[in-house]
Amino acid sequence: MGDFLQFLNENYYFLVPVLWIIGYALKQTPHIPDWSIIWVLFAISLFLACFAFGLNVQAITNGIVATGVAVFGQQAVKQTLEAVNLRK
Repeated sequence: MGDFLQFLNENYYFLVPVLWIIGYALKQTPHIPDWSIIWVLFAISLFLACFAFGLNVQAITNGIVATGVAVFGQQAVKQTLEAVNLRK
């Protein structure tokens, strides 16, 4: 995941753990389908980026990248843990 963070402006790092927490909460919510979680996270990321830094290309771009880093990071951890558990 460290390689992907190079594409994210350090001012936007706060979005990644925020999106992880929101994503986890959404995953636990019964009436929210899994396929929609990434879109909800995407919208929240764009909103927070633009709210914090203004509606501009940099905020939009970093909001998109933050969503990608958060989702990729979560999937990397999840799939690694599943692979480790299968080996036991």
